[in-house]
Formats: sequence, structure tokens, C-alpha cells
Amino acid sequence: MTPTTFLKAAGLAALLASGSAASAQIKIALDSPADLATSGSYVWAHAFATHLNENGMEAEEYQRGALGGDDEVFDQVSQGLLEIGMSPLGIVSSLDTLIYGLRLPYFFADISEVDHALYDNGMLAAINEGLDGTGVQVLAVNTVGPATGIFNTQRAISSMADMEGLRMRALDESQIELYAAWGSTGTIVSWAEVPNALQTGVADGYLNPSFVPLLFGHTEFIKHFTPAQISPSLRITIVSEDWYDGLSDDERATVDAAADAGNAANRAWLAAQTGVTDQLVAAGVEITELSDEARAEFQAASETTYGAIVDEEQLAAWQAARDN
Repeated sequence: MTPTTFLKAAGLAALLASGSAASAQIKIALDSPADLATSGSYVWAHAFATHLNENGMEAEEYQRGALGGDDEVFDQVSQGLLEIGMSPLGIVSSLDTLIYGLRLPYFFADISEVDHALYDNGMLAAINEGLDGTGVQVLAVNTVGPATGIFNTQRAISSMADMEGLRMRALDESQIELYAAWGSTGTIVSWAEVPNALQTGVADGYLNPSFVPLLFGHTEFIKHFTPAQISPSLRITIVSEDWYDGLSDDERATVDAAADAGNAANRAWLAAQTGVTDQLVAAGVEITELSDEARAEFQAASETTYGAIVDEEQLAAWQAARDN
């Protein structure tokens, strides 16, 4: 064990040293800066913590990285060492892949369709059923900005033909398949390496919501954006299954109400996100809109990749939950 690892472990042990599930401080591991203006994830976490504190359950936010990276937070939550983690959408996919339906390109029109499938038609419950017994559950799905678009360093994208020759940063193999369906190529690059990849030509662009180059300082080399509205920009809140199940009925109701408060604040934040396009233009990024015909072409090509993301049964479940 390295000294850094030892200190992290010792610090975590100290945090966990006192209190029962009912009385101990509820620790919330953040995944973004504590900025209510720019971070939808933090808006959710802060509203959640505020509701708990106002209703007799002590909660504290821990800055991004204070309790470890995404994988460490996931491990701590699943082991019952940490109550709440703000996390990437795919963090639970190693346990069950149903959640990947939320990544299907051109499948959901907007966040209201996502909420309808998740909360009205039971898909969040279905995701958690697949996670039963793993130590972790998904407490909520959070939006972190407008739907994803196409950023690149090379040229304006007004049709799928313009993607030819571009090499795009990919999250995983399924996104590489998506790029191939669009006539381009992909390469998997960690987020920490993205700036260097874009500046050296290892990658020519990426898919992200419109605020990302502004937040991370990428407008020095990202020069083109197409608001293609590919898929909702989502992350999740994970909760320790052991901790949640160990709560009293009243405490669990308070936690559920806090999650509802987080959802409401998060969706209100999304509705108020205006002016980002103007900020991109001011930073020197050219905006190119898709025509209806061009969007339809992207959508048709994207649908051919669904089988690489979810299986037939999962796709049918998501379609039914979205449409009914």
C-alpha cells in the first residue's frame, strides 16, 4: 500500500468510525465542482443534502476526489462504506447493462421522455432489480446539460458526409461502432488525455453537451459545434444498498423525498440553461445546425448500432417504457 493510499484508507476509516446507519453522517461524494450555476450534478446533490439536513438527517458533501475517483467511490458505496456517490451513467454496467438504454443515440427526444420511462413506467425499478444484492442501487438519474452534440477541431458538420475522415474520441467500443455508422472512426481516450489528444491530432473531436468545452477550457482548439441532440446528457446517483435497507421506514421516506427534491432542482436547472451557444460563439466556436433531413440521416445510421449497446429484450423494454 502506498502512503497516499494508506492515508486515504485511514481518513475514510475515521469518517466511518462513529454512528449507526440511522445516526451517522450521510456522506455524499461529488463528481463535479460545487457550482450551482454550471453543474447539474451538483445542483442535484446540494438539493438532496439540503432536504436531508432540514429534515433531521445530517448530510455532508465531499468535494470531487476527496473520497477517491469514480471507481473508488463505486467500490466504497457497494461495500457499504459510503452512503451516496454522484457517478457516471455506466458505472453499474459491470453488474447489469440495462442502464445502457439511456445511452441509445436518437432514442429519447428530451429529458421528459427519460423521466417518463424511468419514473412513470418503471425502468428505474427494473434497473435496480438487476442490481439487487450487489451492494449498490441507483437512487436517481441526473441531467448535466443539454443533449449531446458534435464538437471537432477540423470542419463544420452539416451532414453525415462531413464526418468522413474525422477520428473522434470514444467512450467505449459501442461508441466506436456509432462513429463507423456515421462514416468516421473512433479512438478510446480517457477524459484526462482529451486536451492533448485534440491538440496532437490523436482525436479530432468528441460528443458532449454544449457547455463542456467552456467548462474545461477546450475552446482554444475546439472550433466547430453541431448541436445534433444525439442523446440526453446524464449521470446517476448511486446509494449503498446495505445502508438504504438499514434505514427505518421514516428515514427511508426522508431519503426518497430528498431524491425527489434533487430531481426537481436538477430539472429546473436544465430548463434555465440558456446562453451557452452565445458563449461558444464568443469563444470562437462556429455553430452549424442540422437540417431535418441531415438529422434523419444521422438517426437512421445510429439506430443500426443499438444492438451493440443493449440486447433485444432490453431494447423492447425501453421502447415500451418510452412509448406507453
